[in-house]
Amino acid sequence: MRRYTNFDPVSIRRRGFFMAGTIFITGGARSGKSRLAEELALCYGAPLGYIATGRAGDAEMAARIARHKARRGDAWLTVEEPLDLAGAIAARNGTVNALLVDCITLWLTNLLLHHGDAAPALDEVASLTRRMTGLTTPLILVSNEVGMGIVPDNPLARTFRDLAGEANEMLARAADEVYVMFSGMSLKLKG
Repeated sequence: MRRYTNFDPVSIRRRGFFMAGTIFITGGARSGKSRLAEELALCYGAPLGYIATGRAGDAEMAARIARHKARRGDAWLTVEEPLDLAGAIAARNGTVNALLVDCITLWLTNLLLHHGDAAPALDEVASLTRRMTGLTTPLILVSNEVGMGIVPDNPLARTFRDLAGEANEMLARAADEVYVMFSGMSLKLKG
């Protein structure tokens, strides 16, 4: 596993970096978001919780899920929850030393397809942000920045882009710490 030198576990603990709260990590595809989130979670020590929002809808996604599971290893209790993320977080609060959600954008995809509209999905995000304030277990959320490229050519893709942007704003505002990843490098934006 690649180490992020600016997130050395010993120096993080020495500086009192961690406390109960929420860390939000965003960035582009393959930017290192999940690896950074996993390394930060490992600093809390086992047992660790992992809420996976993705579904293995095809062979490529199944292979991606298998790679993520293999990289994490046995220190993680993995729960697959594509829709009721706030409920899954609440159910594991206090049962693990840290809880990682990967990823918000897959959860938003599931919600948009389930409801057929962005408004109920944003209501779910608002519910999640309200739940974040009462957690005793540190929470790490991973999301994607999808609106940094060209404007999508179809209405569903534009709706998703806007939904993801609004959701990321809400979650970043509610989080205690926010990081963005670019080319495997982190930039702290808040906290």
